[in-house]
Amino acid sequence: MSADERPGDLVVVRPEGLYCPPGDFYIDPWRPVARAVITHGHGDHARADMGEYHASAAGLPILRWRLGERRYFVYAYGEPFRLGAAQVSLHPAGHVLGSAQVRIEAGGQVWVVSGDYKRQGDPTCTPFQPVACDTFVTEATFALPIYRWPDTGEEVAQIVQWREQCAARGEAAVLFCYALGKAQRILAELSALDPRPVWTHGAIEAGVRVYREAGVAMVETRALADASPSAASGSGRRAAAADRDAFAGELVLAPPSALGSAWMRRFREVQTGFASGWMRVRGNRRRRNVDRGFVISDHADWPALLDSIRASGAGRVLATHGRADALVRTLREDGVDAAALGAGFEGEGA
Repeated sequence: MSADERPGDLVVVRPEGLYCPPGDFYIDPWRPVARAVITHGHGDHARADMGEYHASAAGLPILRWRLGERRYFVYAYGEPFRLGAAQVSLHPAGHVLGSAQVRIEAGGQVWVVSGDYKRQGDPTCTPFQPVACDTFVTEATFALPIYRWPDTGEEVAQIVQWREQCAARGEAAVLFCYALGKAQRILAELSALDPRPVWTHGAIEAGVRVYREAGVAMVETRALADASPSAASGSGRRAAAADRDAFAGELVLAPPSALGSAWMRRFREVQTGFASGWMRVRGNRRRRNVDRGFVISDHADWPALLDSIRASGAGRVLATHGRADALVRTLREDGVDAAALGAGFEGEGA
């Protein structure tokens, strides 16, 4: 038992991940286990080789896309189900499509494990819903007072302006963003601001198709893999150069892994941007070696973390990953029973 664990806790840390003893299941385990409850489809939360996967029905298309066919059990938001001696239900987290908080009731206690969540509006997923509980296990990815998000619509409007500036200089505007959640959110926000098609890297286009099939409305996209038939057919350097010039003034979405890779050679003149909560700190933009930073995050910022904790009514708070120490210190100063809870999440989709 770790220093933060107490007898009767409904969630404890084990080598495989966060474990619920009365329910005999793990939440987003990082090693193979017999029974896993999955909060959402990002790779640091949904991993292969579990015996059973219990998840929200809204998130099933993403799990199938990322993990293939497995033994899935899915539930509507708020629908109770039994695992061992625990009653469990999943509730919207507002992080990405199908993301969920896990409510656990057993032994006269109610615990909620938040998974990743955000409080800003997002047209691509169900908004976060506060769930009353005795103990709230919250993420702490951006748990520092400096992290306060601007309006997402205003940030996307800046992306449109940046695209126009690139067009005036004959450059492509290549925006790096996470392939699951962030890219789709930007494309959905663009629908109200700029109807022009957006080019996509193959890793992003695959996720866009999953979202479209789930009924999420987004601006038209075109796969870059289909963009350069003359270059692909070996018709010569002049044709290849013309293909690269054709992207001047175009907005291109790509995953962060493409930054600095050979994939970027298809663009003759280019400016790069990055959409992430980390762009709130200017030094992070320099470290990423990009020209522009846009502050768009799929996690809760500092005020939203504090508001969500208050809304839960929890008498005890356990913070996982990110800036857990800073959040715990602030909560303790306010008289809240708070501690850090070790977890193996890496914060994909920030």
